[in-house]
Amino acid sequence: MKIAIIYDSKTGNTAKMAEYVIEGIHSVEGINAKTFSIDNVDEMFVKESCALIIGTPTYNGYLTARMKAWLESSLSKLDVAGKLGGAYATAAFIHGGEDLAIQCILTHMMVDGMMTYSSGQAKGMPVIHLGPVAIAPDLDSFANLFRIYGKRMAEQASKLS
Repeated sequence: MKIAIIYDSKTGNTAKMAEYVIEGIHSVEGINAKTFSIDNVDEMFVKESCALIIGTPTYNGYLTARMKAWLESSLSKLDVAGKLGGAYATAAFIHGGEDLAIQCILTHMMVDGMMTYSSGQAKGMPVIHLGPVAIAPDLDSFANLFRIYGKRMAEQASKLS
């Protein structure tokens, strides 16, 4: 089973958090997961994946313009309908629009026929309502949250496959 993570990252923060998500995914046996910048997506891997997680930095209280344009032009071309989807964000400031950025990604996923998941309250602490958020400059303090999110996404993908 495959899971893909696609992200936009200007400073490397969002790419770094993708690696923590991958660590969590790989804690579930039998899953092959890979990360891709929106500039270098392996379309075949994504098409073969049962789940897709998308990450974005938060700028001006929203996702990046590059990510929004990519979602509008490329997501549906990846045969994502029916797949499990999730999202995460990074930001420089708490309450800087991270939830709005994640909601935008999840909305695009649903419009393209994906089933979105975050685990919500169902798995207990830490509660991840929409998707995890990491606030710079102390990204490493959020590492375990992102690992837990990756594990939960992989477990759900396994249940659905």
